[in-house]
Amino acid sequence: MTICHMHRNKLVTVVFALILAAAMTMPLLAQSGPQLIQPAELAKVLQGSSAQKPLIIQVGFRTLYEQAHIPGSEYVGPSSQAEGIQELHKRVQGLPRNRSIVLYCGCCPWSHCPNVQPAYHELQGMGFRNVKLLYIANNFGADWVDKGYPVSKDK
Repeated sequence: MTICHMHRNKLVTVVFALILAAAMTMPLLAQSGPQLIQPAELAKVLQGSSAQKPLIIQVGFRTLYEQAHIPGSEYVGPSSQAEGIQELHKRVQGLPRNRSIVLYCGCCPWSHCPNVQPAYHELQGMGFRNVKLLYIANNFGADWVDKGYPVSKDK
């Protein structure tokens, strides 16, 4: 085997490894989900100046919102239902697509929530690119209220 032939084989091996590595990471990049914000981080943002505050929208059930909600948040209804998606759409329709928006529900553990993903996908489909989901691991009571973060109980 000549030196040129050996170099060519190494080059082919390296190129193949690079292509394989790129192909293996593409699905991971494509599956990157919504950006999450932790409760402590959002509570800190709420303490800042009003210029920094995002539009906060509760996309869960009315009874939860009436019991306790994030101060300044707006209720649009459960986004697992067509009416909730329509209200969400109406609420954000005229906003700039770079507007900072935080969506939350808190009805149940994160992995079972029927509302945050549909709301997120609706906003993404409308062109909003600065949308975060409040990560509520268990429920709003345990992960927000019981932690002592600010709440409102007005309707």
